[in-house]
Amino acid sequence: MNYEKTAHVILTSHSNQVFKDALPIHWGAKTPDLRGPVVASLTDERRRNAIGTHSGSYTVYRALSIAAGHFKTSHKPDLHNTESTTIIGPHESWTDPDKMVSIDPWGADVNVHFKKDFAKGYDIRPTIAVTQAHLQIPEIQEAIKLGRLKPDGKIILERGDIKITKVAMEPVWYLPGIAKRLGLDEGELRKILFQQTGGMFPELVTRPDLKVLLPPIGSTTIYIFGDPKDLANPNIELTCRVHDECNGSDVFGSDICTCRPYLMYGIEDAARTAQRGGVGLIAYYRKEGRALGEVTKFLVYNARKRQEGGDSAATYFHRTECVAGVEDARFQELMPDILQWFGIKEIHNIHSMSNMKFDAITKSGIKIHNRISIPDELIPDDAKVEMEAKKAAGYFAPEGAKKSDELKAVVGRKIEESKAEGKK
Repeated sequence: MNYEKTAHVILTSHSNQVFKDALPIHWGAKTPDLRGPVVASLTDERRRNAIGTHSGSYTVYRALSIAAGHFKTSHKPDLHNTESTTIIGPHESWTDPDKMVSIDPWGADVNVHFKKDFAKGYDIRPTIAVTQAHLQIPEIQEAIKLGRLKPDGKIILERGDIKITKVAMEPVWYLPGIAKRLGLDEGELRKILFQQTGGMFPELVTRPDLKVLLPPIGSTTIYIFGDPKDLANPNIELTCRVHDECNGSDVFGSDICTCRPYLMYGIEDAARTAQRGGVGLIAYYRKEGRALGEVTKFLVYNARKRQEGGDSAATYFHRTECVAGVEDARFQELMPDILQWFGIKEIHNIHSMSNMKFDAITKSGIKIHNRISIPDELIPDDAKVEMEAKKAAGYFAPEGAKKSDELKAVVGRKIEESKAEGKK
């Protein structure tokens, strides 16, 4: 079916596009009514009170569907029966404007939180969804065969499935809070965001009254093992893995890094913790290739493996900086917001050797008791380059790091060059 498209363009950067129907947002207010909804839908421009729109990085696909005439721009979602399978919060952290600046604490079940505004016709859409699922993972089946895990019929079913609650979160940035977290002036932050996205959102520099941005970036997924309500209880053991996306390893099993083994071991330990009466949490952030992207990451792989002396732990970070201009573009200071949404005050076991993650979490007010490294036997041979380089760079390593001359001896597999005709 082809839907009619309008040829008229309204520039919301114009001052005359400040409409009285746009509801105010009081970030950090104690109730959803006082806070007000985030309205970023496009069915009525006069009621929008945020920059950007919903669906993160999928907004461009939606635009293409509209351009092709397959998507009705006036569509409003029917949210009947979409409510969370488990009610989470509200927690004290929801009303602290400094605790959460990158997600909307009232973004789940908006048809419940903002029922009055829905009745007035406001097109308010969720940015958080909570559901249930079963995970079927080969590494878990292997852990059961080896006796590290045992089905209990509650957390792990007899056939090896793990029962979990999962939560999806779209980014919602409160710009004054983001600026404060970064130690920047809000105006400077807005200018840089505008410039470095090629002027994607003019409202960043023309509409200082709009304080909320829905950036076109990936969402975050959280997997909870055990009762989600136990996450906020510091007396109940919590095992956590905060994981940054690595498509090559996580999905396809590439052996050049430890991402999937670390993720799978975190899942295994989270399930084991839930079985002994605790709770486990895996937070999966879309920050592919240290937030540099997969193309850059693959270029770095080639550079590492073609360099003189081969892929060496001694030059691991250097080659990334040569290609990308920086060793790591991730800014972990926004990461703990999602942990704060669950009311987490203490993490008893965290699967991470990253000091950036550790420091960001503890700085947010969450106490960490125990840091867990991946067992040596789970590290692929080609990934030992990465692991030893990280230890030498100061990542958490109770066993210590190799000396500079020893790092040169840690060399990965060489690249297999194409023998195709015409290759220079």
